[in-house]
Amino acid sequence: MWQHLAVIQMSIAEKIVRTVAVYALILILFRIAGKRGLAQLNTFDMVVVFLLSNVVQNAIIGNDNSLFGGVIGAVTLVAVNSAVTRWLARDPRAARLLEGTPTTVVQDGKLVPGALRGLALRASELEHAIRIQNGDNVTDVARARLEPDGQLLVTLRPSEQNATRGDVEDLQRRLERIERLLADLADGRRPSR
Repeated sequence: MWQHLAVIQMSIAEKIVRTVAVYALILILFRIAGKRGLAQLNTFDMVVVFLLSNVVQNAIIGNDNSLFGGVIGAVTLVAVNSAVTRWLARDPRAARLLEGTPTTVVQDGKLVPGALRGLALRASELEHAIRIQNGDNVTDVARARLEPDGQLLVTLRPSEQNATRGDVEDLQRRLERIERLLADLADGRRPSR
């Protein structure tokens, strides 16, 4: 039993190369598949992710079923992902190449022609993002864009945005000033500023 746990059935270098190669392949596949798939996984996306992990398992571990072989594969995956993430944070060109750039979907209350179809984005997903921002429809939107990480960011037109705390405080100060002016007028005094 202990022998099956401890004896690695292929070289460590081969296991690392296999893991890095599969990581790179999946990264390329997700980059080609587009942004929308990363934002909110639907049922079909979840099926693909589960099956994909099973399909590439043997490509990573080969015939090695040892505990240490699995540990080497897991450590390699985490290390490569950490290195790529740090690289992308430091190098904007690499981020654009591997992650892509934001894509504008709505500009000035109008849907960008072909944007939804080109991104495989459903109208219901856009409507949901608008409603989360308390908008009613596309005409309320100043700009909406699909980020490289798959998030749909919606900015409402200023006239459609909710009041901020500062807006409410400013309104309260104005109301207090009006109340003082009205009180002065009611007392027959000349209004003070």
